[in-house]
Amino acid sequence: MTDTNTTAPTAPSAPAANPKAELTAMQAVSDAIADLDPAVAARVLRWALDSHGLSGARKGGNAEQGAETNGTVRRFADLAELHSAAAPETDADRALVAAYWFQFVEGQPDFGSQQINTALKNLGHPIANIASAFDPLKNRKPAPVVQLRKAGSTKQARKTFKLTVAGKQAVEMMIGQH
Repeated sequence: MTDTNTTAPTAPSAPAANPKAELTAMQAVSDAIADLDPAVAARVLRWALDSHGLSGARKGGNAEQGAETNGTVRRFADLAELHSAAAPETDADRALVAAYWFQFVEGQPDFGSQQINTALKNLGHPIANIASAFDPLKNRKPAPVVQLRKAGSTKQARKTFKLTVAGKQAVEMMIGQH
């Protein structure tokens, strides 16, 4: 006679783990987005999460969002708390911190210069020329920010940017120092 109760029961809402199926799905997703521009790949992944009712999984469903510093997640209720924790001293660093909030905490694939400037104005830290704040960031090596596109042909045209790994690390270092 065999014992049929040798496996631990699983929660009714949790499907049984199938590592092979999971890896196959991960490989399919990876293959599907491999040749896409990063911004397009991010839109595809957001669509997939939303269309399968998993959009809450993207941010963890928490009111407070986290930033990782030295392997520890610090929670910030809003951009104001993150800005205070990072204590940026220059316009470029203020723009970098705000960009970090939108891209890595809010989960946006990219951000606009106007969006950053508006957020900083709301915090009481307006930047007279937001484009000039991004120039030194784009020129650093490695660049913490890259420009993805420009809407319009004038100098005042709206620009869209993305933080790089170097940008993410720079903000996390600022947070970790305070």
